[in-house]
Order: sequence, then structure tokens, then C-alpha cells
Amino acid sequence: MEKRVNIYEAKTHLSELINQVRETGEPYTICKNNKPVVDIVLHEEQGEKKTLPDPLPEYSGKAVYLCDPLGSTEDLWPEEYR
Repeated sequence: MEKRVNIYEAKTHLSELINQVRETGEPYTICKNNKPVVDIVLHEEQGEKKTLPDPLPEYSGKAVYLCDPLGSTEDLWPEEYR
């Protein structure tokens, strides 16, 4: 569940909000007119940054073809484009 507070409440209870974020690790969102403005989150040190997984799969060195790359592809094209 997202924790939200308005600016006035955040201003008057900032120390409490910071302590709660430090203890629970859950962020708070500060809103103005019920619209999110900023988040209070835990600070991460340079060495502690989360690394994203590599989006590319590991290459095994073997190519997988759906058709023969040296063969004719004439039958793959519609008649009007041949």
C-alpha cells in the first residue's frame, strides 16, 4: 500500500516520516492538492546500487534459422512483390 501525505503534514512531521522510512524501507509520497509531487525514499550508496539483469540472452555461438539462409526466399514473398 502506498503511503501518501500532504505537504503540510509532511512539513510538520518530517522527522517522523524520515524515521519510518528508515525503519520500514517503505517510501512516502508527498502530495500537493492530492497529486504526487515527491517521494521520500532510502538513500542508496554508490556501491549498493541495484544492478539490472542483462536484457540480452547469452549467445551460445550457434545460429538458429527458420529457413535455409542460402536457399531461395522467393516463395516467402507475395506474388505482387516478386
